[in-house]
Amino acid sequence: MIPWKQLDRATIPDGGELRLMQRGAELSIMSGSIELMNSRLSGSEVALASLACARIQGRPKPQVLVGGLGMGFTLRAALAELPGDAGVLVAELVPAVVAWARGPMAQLFQGCLDDARVTVRQADVAEVIAGARGAFDAILLDVDNGPGGLNRDANDRLYSLAGLAAARRALRPGGVLAVWSAGRDDSFTRRLRSAGYAAEDVAVRATGGRRGARHIIWLATSG
Repeated sequence: MIPWKQLDRATIPDGGELRLMQRGAELSIMSGSIELMNSRLSGSEVALASLACARIQGRPKPQVLVGGLGMGFTLRAALAELPGDAGVLVAELVPAVVAWARGPMAQLFQGCLDDARVTVRQADVAEVIAGARGAFDAILLDVDNGPGGLNRDANDRLYSLAGLAAARRALRPGGVLAVWSAGRDDSFTRRLRSAGYAAEDVAVRATGGRRGARHIIWLATSG
């Protein structure tokens, strides 16, 4: 079997480290011993965008916020669904991830960072949300493996009642908050509803097919 090799490493602000790993054509981003994403498993990241964009179809000049650049699967899927007059703001906390997207991960991004609809901002998505009022038709969050929070305690502010309230303020009426998670969390569903969203969770395959691990996408509509 081809061994993994480390291509690069990056410090996460406020603590922690990411490692970009490669085995043949396969790429992986790791945090310690935990794999955050893998280039072979993109089905649920694609579903995060496609399910959310379906909810805002037909809106004029839709504006979408993507929290976390990752390997670009969510961004590419959103661009495939959105019209030419849309705008997509990507908030990525770790500068090295943006560099990887234009370097060793460039084949995964397929030039989507150069799409005129896309703006990449080096920022904590929680701060972007906190500073926005009625700015977005959809907010897509693929941060820290979901509401459980593996890497940064600061990510809890995204998924707390206060964080969910901030997201509602950042959304336009009827906008959609979509959240990716590695696993089910019924308490988060209840928290979304307590924050005033009409919320449901959808199980999707990591592979995009009929087999493989199931991940969870929450779709929460603001009032």
